[in-house]
Amino acid sequence: MRKTKTPPPAESVAAARAAEYKAAVVRENRRITSYDVAIVAGVSQSAVSRCFKPGASVSKSTYARVMNAAAGLDYIPNAAARSLITRRSNMVAVVISHVANLYYPEALAELSQQLTRRGKRVLLFTIPQETDVEPVLGDIWQYQVDGAIIAAALTDEQVQEFERRQLPLVVFNRNLHGRTVSSVLCDQYESGRLLATRLAAAGHRRFGIIAGPETSAVANERRDGACDRLRELGLPPPVVVPGQFDYASGARGLRDIIARLGDTPDAVICGNDVMALGCLDLARHELGIDVPGSMSVAGFDAIEPASWLSCNLTTLRQPMHNMALAAADLLTSMIEAHGNHTVEKRMFAPQLVVGSTARLLPPEGNSLAA
Repeated sequence: MRKTKTPPPAESVAAARAAEYKAAVVRENRRITSYDVAIVAGVSQSAVSRCFKPGASVSKSTYARVMNAAAGLDYIPNAAARSLITRRSNMVAVVISHVANLYYPEALAELSQQLTRRGKRVLLFTIPQETDVEPVLGDIWQYQVDGAIIAAALTDEQVQEFERRQLPLVVFNRNLHGRTVSSVLCDQYESGRLLATRLAAAGHRRFGIIAGPETSAVANERRDGACDRLRELGLPPPVVVPGQFDYASGARGLRDIIARLGDTPDAVICGNDVMALGCLDLARHELGIDVPGSMSVAGFDAIEPASWLSCNLTTLRQPMHNMALAAADLLTSMIEAHGNHTVEKRMFAPQLVVGSTARLLPPEGNSLAA
């Protein structure tokens, strides 16, 4: 009795067909496209597109055939080609200054993570200073991104250009006073006021301030908030010296304050934690100043080294996770609205981190209203 040959499984036939088709494409020296997948799977090209589009309606059997064919052909969807069909690149421009990225890396990390979760890819632009944003705008137009999150101060003309191009824009952690632009930020001015209030309530009278770069809107608002609050309280004007947000300028700033004051100040407010650490180390290890017994030191941002046991810095923490979440949500909703959106500002309050470098009264003992 003759034995009947068992036909090979359908999966094997499909795999062999895909391998043969792929070899032909390689000989033609071209890329595998969605049309090739459609031919091998025996479906329409639109069916292939639906299979690779999240949320699209497609039957289980069609999906399985398309995925098997794609795997056999080593097919990867072409994002550029898909953007021509959807008229979206799914790319978002993120612009951040070199200084901000160096000292607040969690901001970029959080923004990237939140945007990725929403199906967007980050196209990163770094600039030396906030005032250098103009040259990168041409690149943003060129790459045809779906929207932009910019952590830098923008001029009226630059904001208007985004509006003219109908490109969704969210300004991150910058307060563009009087400008109709969506933004997500921590209240830097009130942060400065808060530190000045708490230190003054504990009996500090002679203040020094090591400010950040003049080109930094964040540094300027922190400085102005502290200075305005001290003036409201009737205290002597603080000695304000420049800084560059780095460790060296923190130490240099303390020397300048002491030289100008002729004595040790009661408290030094530094424009960020890195400068505060430079100020703290000079005070303790070179000048022999008792911190916080004779002088208090406070900063901003709550970077990781500030919490180390040898530092335990008194500082203010920005809620970066919540801010990045809000920025990604806001920009995504603006993109989906196709221009039919309203300008929105989402403001977050800082959190005081009480360390061992400043003499502070407990909150219930603070008699000064902020």
